[in-house]
Amino acid sequence: MTTTSPPHTVPAAPTFEVEDELRAAGARIVAGMDEVGRGAWAGPLLVCAAVPGEGDPPPGLTDSKRLTPRRRTVLAGQLEPWVADHAFGWSEPAEIDEVGMTEALRRAARRALEGLSVRPDAVVLDGSHDFIGRPWNVRTQVKGDLTCVSVAAAAVLAKVRRDSLMAELAEQHPGYGFEKAAGYPSPVHRAALAEHGPTPQHRMSWSYLDALPRWRHLRRARPAPGGQIPLL
Repeated sequence: MTTTSPPHTVPAAPTFEVEDELRAAGARIVAGMDEVGRGAWAGPLLVCAAVPGEGDPPPGLTDSKRLTPRRRTVLAGQLEPWVADHAFGWSEPAEIDEVGMTEALRRAARRALEGLSVRPDAVVLDGSHDFIGRPWNVRTQVKGDLTCVSVAAAAVLAKVRRDSLMAELAEQHPGYGFEKAAGYPSPVHRAALAEHGPTPQHRMSWSYLDALPRWRHLRRARPAPGGQIPLL
């Protein structure tokens, strides 16, 4: 079952309002979820599930995009011992090419949820679209990374974890700017693609290849709705 939160004013900091509402309705364990890497050209998609701990979260918790890289890293180090549980689910570029982004999101989210030590009774998912589906009890929360403690915690942990991985991949594939732009389009990334072509970490079904005359022949067919590869 999926429910969607009504629109409301964004608070100055994330609160436990949504978690408390779900607990009042009978949910004993509530997990917040967020993803990072959906719009990147290279690198994996990552989804984090986080169960909030006792008491107030570390100060300064907010949408990860509003934090500097240094502040995110510090905050993630404070969140890890505070959360009661958290887990990551990944979908690698080859899987994204094979099944499409919607299915890749679903798989990564379920891997994260299944990685928790205890199955949550309710899941708060950032955004307005439930890409997880049954049998999980999902509550979508628009701007959840700004309004909901568990989602904000998941967002920060996910961003720091993926950025760290992309920095490691930058050592294997220097020149693409993975250490700074994390696989998202940037002038450095675009220039390296035009000159050297995609790496094994690039998503080969994405349309950026159409703008690269030397490499567009490498583009894979994107899966059609339902996950089937269309006939060319």
